[in-house]
Amino acid sequence: MQHLWFNCHAATLAGGRYASIEDAAIVTAGGHIQWIGPYADAPDGNYAQRHDLHGAWVTPGLIDCHTHAVFGGNRSAEFEQRLQCVSYAEIAAAGGGIASTVRATRAASEDELLASASQRVRALLRDGVTTLEIKSGYGLDLANERKMLRVIRRLGDTLPVTVRATCLAAHALPPEFAGRSEAYIDLVCDEMLPTLAREELVDAVDAFCEHLAFSPAQVERVFIAAQQLGLPVKLHAEQLSALAGSSLAARYQALSADHLEFMTLADAQAMAAAGTVAVLLPGAFYFLRETQLPPVQMLREQGVAMAIASDLNPGTSPALSLRLMLNMACTLFRLTPEEALAGVTLNAAKALGLGASHGSLEVGKVADFVAWQIAQPAELAYWLGGELHKRVIRHGRELIDV
Repeated sequence: MQHLWFNCHAATLAGGRYASIEDAAIVTAGGHIQWIGPYADAPDGNYAQRHDLHGAWVTPGLIDCHTHAVFGGNRSAEFEQRLQCVSYAEIAAAGGGIASTVRATRAASEDELLASASQRVRALLRDGVTTLEIKSGYGLDLANERKMLRVIRRLGDTLPVTVRATCLAAHALPPEFAGRSEAYIDLVCDEMLPTLAREELVDAVDAFCEHLAFSPAQVERVFIAAQQLGLPVKLHAEQLSALAGSSLAARYQALSADHLEFMTLADAQAMAAAGTVAVLLPGAFYFLRETQLPPVQMLREQGVAMAIASDLNPGTSPALSLRLMLNMACTLFRLTPEEALAGVTLNAAKALGLGASHGSLEVGKVADFVAWQIAQPAELAYWLGGELHKRVIRHGRELIDV
């Protein structure tokens, strides 16, 4: 049955760029877009329902392409410590940092993790998010990585959102492997990834390439293992130092390289050639009070697609609003509002390998969109906090309550 959505303007992001239609209409059926264009040209049809959007601006459903939304406990006490000038190294030496989240995540049951993550994910949905990625990486052994990934799958089954599950077992060295990082990478490559892939719990594989995490050579071993399993890869790269991780990611046709504050021209050129998306994470930049900006102008000049994500996690970006990230991307990184919108729709979809089905309003794509009661799309990046009045449509059906 066809539905007609009319009396609206549409920021379509069609054709791989920002584009808009004044006085638009959208025809949906079977959860997909069947037609979109000026209302005056809308096809005649025996519509099951006509939906008046009352002059709203319609955008694709927002996509948060980098989150760590499943975890145990929180690290608000560490936030207070950092405000009192306690260094991250000192916090980590005292058993804090990622290690504290690993302990809390291992101690939590699957149902407890589901309950706490559901609250965080619902906050993102109230911002107009219809698709998101969630990483594991706080289990750091097979049983607990499996537990996290099972929770991630359950979130997609129980909430009105499309969820992509990424295995980030190569996130940090677990305490039981202290001083034995090669042995841990053996475990990740030889046991964890094959088992989790066989159980169909993984859509992509990520790693953290940094001096305090894993070396480029170790990350490459993870990428090779993922490639042998037919899984696409992503990478936390160049957040704290220049290790050419993003160039490594590009060599393996990575969906994305994320953070990128210390990337070089050679990295940007490699990413452009590979079609690897640059995922910018302004929440972590802000929360850690970083000063090294990602080279946005270089990315523009090299033609690298830029996505924006919340990086929702307990330690460095406890962000519950993707719209706030739009504002931060504009104010801190100097993106334009149009670039920011593309960063949470079109380019975010590419960063998840969903570019053919999500991220823009085009015929044949999934009918995920948001009708915002705003005067212009730039308002999505303009307002700080609060909920904008909107209607969220997912798979062609309006969501009444999230």
